[in-house]
Amino acid sequence: MSDTPAKSAPLSQAAAIEQARILMQALPHMLHYDDAVVVVKYGGHAMGDEATARNFARDMVLLEQSGVNPVVVHGGGPQIGAMLNKLGIKSEFADGLRVTDKATVEVVEMVLAGSINKQIVGFINNAGGRAIGLCGKDGNMVTARKVEMSESDGKPAVDLGFVGDPAKVDATVLEQVLGRELIPVLAPVALGAEGETYNVNADTFAGAIAGALAAKRLLLLTDVPGVLDKDKNLIKELRIGEIPALIADGTITGGMIPKVETCIYAIEQGVEGVVILDGKIPHAVLIELLTDHGAGTLITR
Repeated sequence: MSDTPAKSAPLSQAAAIEQARILMQALPHMLHYDDAVVVVKYGGHAMGDEATARNFARDMVLLEQSGVNPVVVHGGGPQIGAMLNKLGIKSEFADGLRVTDKATVEVVEMVLAGSINKQIVGFINNAGGRAIGLCGKDGNMVTARKVEMSESDGKPAVDLGFVGDPAKVDATVLEQVLGRELIPVLAPVALGAEGETYNVNADTFAGAIAGALAAKRLLLLTDVPGVLDKDKNLIKELRIGEIPALIADGTITGGMIPKVETCIYAIEQGVEGVVILDGKIPHAVLIELLTDHGAGTLITR
């Protein structure tokens, strides 16, 4: 049986020329990212739509086949919430973080390192890639420390339970995987110093992984186009030194603040650039990396 892909209906000459032009446009970008590590944080509403998820999987396979070393880090907040509701486990939030007791962290691990992780792995493998599902526990990849909340407005600090921040990253396992035609898919679950399990924010986890791998790019797929100015227009490029002023004057607010803080952290750890972009746009990752157009907000030193 031949490995040659089946040919579709013949293109018109004009369409064929346009397809060739697109490929030529992609070539310098492919050379720019050849053998580079690109960490992609995948989450938000795009994860809940199967067609979009399968497109994302094909994009990861194309990147790997183009000489890029993609590393996928995924979230899963809505899926965790749905499972907790199904099991009758009450879930509360404090400052946007899920209060995670012993029962909750068991569900978090089951959903993140189990069902979601293996679904993404399955989609990538079905698209012709070779994905391997891992979490921060594997090979002591990520060791976490407990997130401690401080008092706010005179109210006592909330104990978040098993919510952690990356304290140490050991990239040994990933270094063994990358460059071997394998795509690691990572769930943001990590071990504590005493062997306990911690739920880690996926953006923060991705930033720590990207820093440890000195990634060329960290892509944070979100539900918004990127960082917007006060007129709601996309800011295409930012330097980390400009970010504090934009937070102070109210340009960057709400959930975008921890995202840009992750960007600053990742760049300080050695990542060349971080892009915040809309994961709902079809093939957003390819548009950002392999075209002249780009997508989202590029943040650099």
